[in-house]
Amino acid sequence: MHEFIAALPKAELHVHHVGSASPETVAELASRHTDSPVPADPEALAEYFTFTDFAHFIEVYLSVVDLLRTPEDIWTLTHEVGRDLAAQNVRYAELTMTPYTSIVRGIPAEAYVEAIEDARQAAERDFGVALQWIFDIPGESGIPAADVTLDTALRLGPGSLVGFGLGGPEIGVPRPQFAPHFERAKAAGLHSVPHAGESTGPESIRDSLDHLGAERIGHGIAAAQDPALMERLVAEGVALEVCPTSNVRTRSVPSLAEHPLPVLVEAGVTVTINSDDPPMFGTTLNEEYAVAADLLGLDEEGLRALAIAAVDASFASDSMKAHLREEISAAG
Repeated sequence: MHEFIAALPKAELHVHHVGSASPETVAELASRHTDSPVPADPEALAEYFTFTDFAHFIEVYLSVVDLLRTPEDIWTLTHEVGRDLAAQNVRYAELTMTPYTSIVRGIPAEAYVEAIEDARQAAERDFGVALQWIFDIPGESGIPAADVTLDTALRLGPGSLVGFGLGGPEIGVPRPQFAPHFERAKAAGLHSVPHAGESTGPESIRDSLDHLGAERIGHGIAAAQDPALMERLVAEGVALEVCPTSNVRTRSVPSLAEHPLPVLVEAGVTVTINSDDPPMFGTTLNEEYAVAADLLGLDEEGLRALAIAAVDASFASDSMKAHLREEISAAG
């Protein structure tokens, strides 16, 4: 089964730019910036990436963000993320970017966008992986961050920018406050893909649907607590971006055995499987497919269906979707 998963062409819809930095990449960046608390030893990073709760995860995550101090750092990370995705047979990914955290640290928005775009083109040329962007608001930084993120998206967003998101901690960050930003982003043709229902309950998912016009939900696992909400997700065709290992590592779910993925699938909710911040959580997209196969009792056809669900829920072009479906159907 692991061999089949490794060979299966895949699309990933919920994977964070900084959170995808491999230990080798993080160590390389830490060696460039020796005043950082982040270890420059790839082996020491495993202990550094052990989280006590979601707040601690955010603290560690931001310490890695602090390593991105120049456009060259941004380019290096982006190109190497493309390499690591391609190594897992990921053909297409919507990478969640948080431009605000780099802009506020002194990288001009123009230089940030230029770096990621150049790296995206290089990754497609070098590794054969197609990347598109979701610009997300770091919710903990509030309205000022939302303003900067929206301005960057509307003023500088390249053709590869397909979505507008909301990440960071959910607790204490009401979704409705960002409604005007999402309204403007959607009016400009961007898709709404906020995080919700990971460390909070079903209400944050409802708020994302009602106030942010969510077309997909990042995580959304709390919907399993609310049958009426699951019925609504099915009726409105809103897919969830589920990241099982991440949910356990951030203590949002007690264990994989208790993960609500089977409840969501049984209710008919469309789920996609994703890795979130894979090196930080000690996982890969391939491993997440194996976890899903175990939780859902999937065979090869079931895994193909899971891969196709991600393609169908993506914001790829129709031609890209058709190509990916053909590749997945032919796998194995």
